[in-house]
Amino acid sequence: MSERAAPFFCPYCGDEDLRPSEAGHGSWECHGCRRAFQLKFLGLLSPAAAGGPSEGGNAVDQRND
Repeated sequence: MSERAAPFFCPYCGDEDLRPSEAGHGSWECHGCRRAFQLKFLGLLSPAAAGGPSEGGNAVDQRND
């Protein structure tokens, strides 16, 4: 499996000075705004959700890594 992609900028301030955090997998620290955040893959959208909201269901296919 290939290496996971890293974020290019902070989702809060837009700064590019990001470093992996010791808090765990997918955790990052922004040294521009001093915030820590975590990225997590939730799943794939169902084909019905691609064109718009689906009726009566969750649009995310839940899967464990």
